[in-house]
Amino acid sequence: MNEKVKKIGSNILNSDQLVFTFIRSAGAAQFASWIDLGTGFVLFAFAHFAPWISTAIGAFAGGVINCILNYRFTFHGSCPWKAVIVKYALVWIGSLLLNSFGTELLYYGLSKWEWLETIGFKRDGYFAAARLIISGVVSLGWNFILQKNFVYQSRGFDKHAIEFVDLITGRRYANHHKHSQDSISETSIPKES
Repeated sequence: MNEKVKKIGSNILNSDQLVFTFIRSAGAAQFASWIDLGTGFVLFAFAHFAPWISTAIGAFAGGVINCILNYRFTFHGSCPWKAVIVKYALVWIGSLLLNSFGTELLYYGLSKWEWLETIGFKRDGYFAAARLIISGVVSLGWNFILQKNFVYQSRGFDKHAIEFVDLITGRRYANHHKHSQDSISETSIPKES
């Protein structure tokens, strides 16, 4: 029995089989959600930040934690961190848009079904149902699939993502400038014979 438990534990932590990866992903997402909500609450309640800034900082903190946990623990990332940052941001923006507009569309679709009110559904229930359904679909059909197969895996896009990070951080200019200076120094120094 003890060996079975150890094997299951090892699989949960290390196996790249879909079911174990999904379990790790759900755990990382849950932990990141706690960081998100906790940070937002602390900033609002104790630091007296406005609700929108508390929420935004909490979401950012949760996103960073989720990205790091997924890279190291969930998907056992195999590509450079600069590429992960860009790819994670693209997936996150897509997730935000799909959740926002999907919830809006489903909410208005549900509100057209008058028979739902006859069985006790209220307007708040339309939003809750739309939010939960869309969140689940986006979480599985967008976030999980793209993180597993794109964000944390080496792809041809990585080179462009790294160039983009170097460009916006000024590193590309600094490396190019240093290379140019080295070339000038080498050509202006007379060589001894």
